[in-house]
Amino acid sequence: MKILMVLTSHDRLGDTGEKTGFWLEEFAAPYYVFKDAGVDVVLASPQGGQPPLDPKSDAPDAQTEATLRFRDDPEARQALAATHRLAELQPGDYDAVFYPGGHGPLWDLANDRDSIRLIESTDAAGKPLGLVCHAPGVLQGAKGRDGAPLVRGRKVTGFTNTEEEAVGLTEVVPFLVEDMLKDHGAQYEKGADFASHVVTDGNLVTGQNPASSADTAHALLRLRGAA
Repeated sequence: MKILMVLTSHDRLGDTGEKTGFWLEEFAAPYYVFKDAGVDVVLASPQGGQPPLDPKSDAPDAQTEATLRFRDDPEARQALAATHRLAELQPGDYDAVFYPGGHGPLWDLANDRDSIRLIESTDAAGKPLGLVCHAPGVLQGAKGRDGAPLVRGRKVTGFTNTEEEAVGLTEVVPFLVEDMLKDHGAQYEKGADFASHVVTDGNLVTGQNPASSADTAHALLRLRGAA
């Protein structure tokens, strides 16, 4: 089995002067869920190369077993430093696609034509598509075969408005994930803030927050009968 993981290339947190990017736990936890299951993992980003890491996710209080394992894994760090350019990949080459979150995807992947093409192709083929935390925001521009928003009528979750408020970025992000999903006609569901909550609807798997990262990856593997 081959899974494509797509990360952001965006590193600016709006007009704050601070840095953003992908959230380390949301990459590391799914990455090792997949690797430990014997999956061939391919990494990509819009610009290719090293995707920007949200520095807050690298802070001592944000470390988990998965992030510490990543720090001691030269092969994984080398793979992350050399992600493929998304435009150069063919959606049909992968059995499933997974998007880690972080705030970065809200600026680039939510509007990236290659990402939208990948999402629409993966969904149309009925292949598993997993997204965690802010990553469900990248579904913003994706449409189903009928031309309607891809999430319309589908059960999904993603970073809640109250979680965004708790991290103080409600007025910084280009849009709120919860509001966007609802506005696009999704059946939005949520659990307790910052606790694991995963929703599966057909081939679409979404996780609410960083705590949902590993569980979202396991749910995606179950769709392929590999969990």
